[in-house]
Amino acid sequence: MNQDTYVEWLVKRKEPAYAWPARIGLGILCIISLFIAFIAVWGILLLTAVGAATFFLVQTLSIEYEYLYIDGGFSIDKILGKSRRKKVMECSKDELLMVAPSDSFVLKDYETSGMKVLDCSSGRKEVKTHTLIYQKGSQHYKVIFEPNDKMLQAVRYTTPRKIVM
Repeated sequence: MNQDTYVEWLVKRKEPAYAWPARIGLGILCIISLFIAFIAVWGILLLTAVGAATFFLVQTLSIEYEYLYIDGGFSIDKILGKSRRKKVMECSKDELLMVAPSDSFVLKDYETSGMKVLDCSSGRKEVKTHTLIYQKGSQHYKVIFEPNDKMLQAVRYTTPRKIVM
């Protein structure tokens, strides 16, 4: 019986402590530079610079991660400002080495020196994270993420030897 497995999960990253003060400060700078733009010609340049800085700051403060598991293939996308999407990682079930809770002792066997670490979790301390280790070419990657139970069951169903519950 061939059954397709498709699971997706969206996790919102915790905003840093400086998010709201930075937004308010740049909003005030936008208003001030708007008034300066009416008075002086160089104010238009100032308004453009402050407007661009505000746009990029708002984009980088609002981050979401979308986990997608399809028939053994795992991918994570980073969504910036609920408008731009960027691929963080993608691996097939052949490249996948291990999925385990982040505090599991089993991960020590798979960790290597020079391993690239990607944190795709929400950053909240009360949430239980899992670690995915995969190899692409000669490079090993360690990805910290927060799957739901449905995703863990799908990984267990398609690759039972590569998951620790």
